[in-house]
Amino acid sequence: MIIAIDGPAASGKSTLARALAARLELTFLDTGAMYRAVTLAALQRGLAPSDEGACTALAVGLALGFDAEGRVLIEGEAGEPAIRGAEVTAHVSEVAAHSGVRRALVGAQRTVAAEAVAAGGGVVAEGRDTTSVVFPAADLKIFLLASPAVRAMRRAQEEGRPELTSAYEADLARRDAHDSQRSDSPLLEVEDAVRVDTDTLSAEAVLDHVATLAAVRRPV
Repeated sequence: MIIAIDGPAASGKSTLARALAARLELTFLDTGAMYRAVTLAALQRGLAPSDEGACTALAVGLALGFDAEGRVLIEGEAGEPAIRGAEVTAHVSEVAAHSGVRRALVGAQRTVAAEAVAAGGGVVAEGRDTTSVVFPAADLKIFLLASPAVRAMRRAQEEGRPELTSAYEADLARRDAHDSQRSDSPLLEVEDAVRVDTDTLSAEAVLDHVATLAAVRRPV
């Protein structure tokens, strides 16, 4: 079974996907972590995030994988927590907009899913284009969203920095615009995705709702 979850930055995709994968005993596939991994590697090598050729060559040759908990590995080394750093966050949308980078990583993501399905399982994949580009034939497609204000508040609470709520909201608005307006694989809500608005729902309530949907869609 393939479940694809899309939505804007900080909408709770990773939290939902990881928990759903655990509940359904499927592989968790954090596609966003792969773009963050390429961004981190580019910055460490002194490459300009705007240099599509250099970033593409890096993405093609970079050995990415995942550990048993679904955390990204870069050349066999743990990518967490470095891929969540402020500098990576500031540049990941730019790197992810490069067509060559996207082609390289989409191929890798499909390989992970194919291997999981062949083994009798499947994946819960989350990102910006998993429903529209990576897995257009997914058994279940979810578009997870929340208002910028709620997303910013949640992030500020998670990091214990309530004074940065306004700054987080401005940054999320910038990332939303970049992700939605890029020419290659923009963030969009496909027609056959189930919209789940999390503004007034707890993480557990969202998980229960999507797990119920998955039970109905799961192939026999």
